[in-house]
Amino acid sequence: MRIATFNVENMFERPLAMNLSSWEDGKKILKDFDDLTNLIQNKLYTDQIKQEILKIMGQHKGLMANHSSKFISLVEVREKLVKKLKGEYVVVPSGRDKWVGWFELKKDTIKEVAIENTARVINELKADVLCVVEAENRISLKRFNEMMLPKLNGQPFDHIMLVDGNDDRGIDVGIATRKPFVIKSMVSHIDDNDNDGQIFSRDCAEYHLSTGSGKDLVILINHFKSKGFGNQQDNNKKRRRQAKRVKDIYDELAKDFDCVIVAGDLNDTPDSAPLKPLLGNGSNLVDVMNHDKFVGDGRPGTHSNGAKGGKLDYILMSPEVGKKTKLGGIERRGVWGGKNGDLFAHFPEIKSAKDAASDHAALWIDVDL
Repeated sequence: MRIATFNVENMFERPLAMNLSSWEDGKKILKDFDDLTNLIQNKLYTDQIKQEILKIMGQHKGLMANHSSKFISLVEVREKLVKKLKGEYVVVPSGRDKWVGWFELKKDTIKEVAIENTARVINELKADVLCVVEAENRISLKRFNEMMLPKLNGQPFDHIMLVDGNDDRGIDVGIATRKPFVIKSMVSHIDDNDNDGQIFSRDCAEYHLSTGSGKDLVILINHFKSKGFGNQQDNNKKRRRQAKRVKDIYDELAKDFDCVIVAGDLNDTPDSAPLKPLLGNGSNLVDVMNHDKFVGDGRPGTHSNGAKGGKLDYILMSPEVGKKTKLGGIERRGVWGGKNGDLFAHFPEIKSAKDAASDHAALWIDVDL
């Protein structure tokens, strides 16, 4: 059977701030959205919190007056968050329970050629089990499977599953499988908590699959906290908490199951401090890119140009899966490499970075279970 992981960066729609020419262009917008979302959750709106809300909203033209800017909108269901009194805007409620509403990131439709190139990557992978990172929701994943894969002469998957996670931007993890690899059961870890609160930015989706051999395969699909914006010390701490929790889940599963895989976008490098709880400290998980059956292309990373610092995507195998792995590889043709796209081969249909399927290469293994 072939197992793959691919960060598709959404199928049909993506927050506009995340669909700009470069990540740097949208970083400030995403941080403002994140800050506004956190500020309005406070039980009591102090003068300082109110001023911070007004300051951030004022930096986005139209958000204060019309509750809509190019990238962010304010939804008010009951009562108002902001009103204009005596010529000045003020935050009206005294706390979170005094109004009902939220901020939303506006969505942008992904170019048709980029959607098709995403389908090309998936068709080229020919996976029996595909771990999907950054899909909007189950319906989008289902429609993509039914519409886009056949359009590009591919075979749709038989089973599609995705549970909405903790990210309100529509960035979820899901799975697609073909017969006879049936999803027997699943566990969501969206409510896992530690002393610092909620652990997973999205989810650590736990899928139990039948393999036809009498042995179940368990896959933990993850998308760790990004380095993209916000306080990097906080981001690192979050990823470390996530790595520790995934390792704890893995250790519990390994008591009953020989075949376990941790897959997805962990948003950090193998030698980083945040991933040490998962990859260091005597962990027996084997990274496919370090496996002796892995055939690479000379580039150590999976994101963007494939540099060492861009090693973000993983298939981590329990010892039993590692023993039974016959081949492993990377599919990079959906990525635009370098300023002119000439760092490595890509699909001829990709004429610019906007046409790319994703900034992430896909990883795969062939394993005989």
